[in-house]
Amino acid sequence: MGYLDWFEAHGKKHKKIVDKLSHLSDDEIIEYFRFENMVKNEPDFCPLYAEHRKCHEMESLNCYLCACPYFRFDDNGLEFRDGLTIKSKCSINAKDSSTIEHDGVVHLNCSSCTLPHKKSFIKKHFSRDWFEVMSKVCYYI
Repeated sequence: MGYLDWFEAHGKKHKKIVDKLSHLSDDEIIEYFRFENMVKNEPDFCPLYAEHRKCHEMESLNCYLCACPYFRFDDNGLEFRDGLTIKSKCSINAKDSSTIEHDGVVHLNCSSCTLPHKKSFIKKHFSRDWFEVMSKVCYYI
């Protein structure tokens, strides 16, 4: 599955949950997306939930921004450098990000960055429309 397929599918799952919660305040919606609550009430939202495993090791993981508004991708490649296809990068060059190279392709590794999973960050960038928050991520849209 490419980035675009995941991005579109995830956005649809996100919308379905937010629509179900339309009667709640923004703060209540953010609170609903706490990892522990999502594992219990939305087990199909993330494949890691089946193993009760977090994507980032942090105490208060919030899954509202599963993906980061600073992530940039293009399945065809953002750039080509030294014989490598760079398919994803961090637009702010976060100090906790790194890259993974595999079969001539470079992907961003965000596993050490917890920024988008912090409640304060989510509140700052919050929209009930996940695609709006993520509007700069994908070069196809």
